[in-house]
Amino acid sequence: MFKIITQTDDFVVVAKSAGINFHDEELQGSGLFSQVKKQMIKQADTTELYPIHRLDKMTSGLILFAKNIKSAQVFGKLFEEHHVEKYYLAISDKKPTKKQGLIKGDMAKSRRGMFKLLRTMNNPAITQFFSYPVANKQRLYLLRPHSGKTHQLRVALSSIGAPILGDPLYNSNSVADRGYLHAYALRFSFLGTMYQFILPSDEGEYYLSQSVKDKLVELDQPWLLNWPK
Repeated sequence: MFKIITQTDDFVVVAKSAGINFHDEELQGSGLFSQVKKQMIKQADTTELYPIHRLDKMTSGLILFAKNIKSAQVFGKLFEEHHVEKYYLAISDKKPTKKQGLIKGDMAKSRRGMFKLLRTMNNPAITQFFSYPVANKQRLYLLRPHSGKTHQLRVALSSIGAPILGDPLYNSNSVADRGYLHAYALRFSFLGTMYQFILPSDEGEYYLSQSVKDKLVELDQPWLLNWPK
């Protein structure tokens, strides 16, 4: 379900598995947050745990929790001011309308729990992206969201004609062993110290393909790329 990547006195970084809900569903204690808190308390690492951000059920990868109220408040401000850099990997088997660029627009609720991208710019979701050809006639996407809207990246890729492989909402006709969205990297400065974390996915046959692994060797410091504007 998860593994601890690193922890300090103030926060813990966890690797979430795909297919796990962030909050409890039908079964009490089944969600990621409950499981991480239970293990941290059991190991006497902390008596408290605070969620800072979340990942969709289908999304794997890096997620951050605060271990005390003070650090939760600091991280809350960092996220609010967009000072936490987040980078994601996605795979699509559809040809996009553009291969790199900026996807920007307001988001609104649609049908069946879905969202859609609008042309208005009142409070827009903003996503930068690169895409790269990989094996199986697929494209690997490196995504950098500058806002934290629900389903933002899933909607962004769908809006350019490249819904994520295995996405049960926005690409319901695709057949895959998982939804191919992964929280790949985090970078932030916390109380004067810079932290950066990189975690390729170890789940999903396409993420484990040699062509994806080879490309990720070139993308091991995504914050240094010349991101499209």
